[in-house]
Amino acid sequence: MEAHIKNALSEWKKEISELLDVIEKEYEEVKRELQVYSYKFNITKQVVQSTINDEIIRDIRDLYHKPFEQKVSQLKESIKELEEKKKVFQMFVDKIEKVCEKEEGKSYVSVI
Repeated sequence: MEAHIKNALSEWKKEISELLDVIEKEYEEVKRELQVYSYKFNITKQVVQSTINDEIIRDIRDLYHKPFEQKVSQLKESIKELEEKKKVFQMFVDKIEKVCEKEEGKSYVSVI
C-alpha cells in the first residue's frame, strides 16, 4: 500500500476512533441515567401498589410514575440509537484495519 493511502486511512481511523470515544462516553452517561430512572420508576410502582387511597395513587402517578416511565422509555430509545452508532463506527474502524492488514500482506508476498 502506498504511504499516502496508508497515512490517509490511519488519520481517518483516528478521527473515527475519536468519534467512537465520544459516543461511548455519551452511552455511559445515558446508561447511568437510565439506571437511576429505572430505580425511581420501580420504587414509585411499588409504592403505588402498596397504597390504598385512590387520590394519593393518582397524585403519585401524575407527579412521579408517568414522568419516570416516559423518561425510562426515552432513555432506552437513546441507548438503542447509541448502540447502533457504536456498531456502525466500529465497522469503519474494523474495515480500515482489515484493508491495511490485507494490503500489508500483499506487499510482503510481492517482495518474495
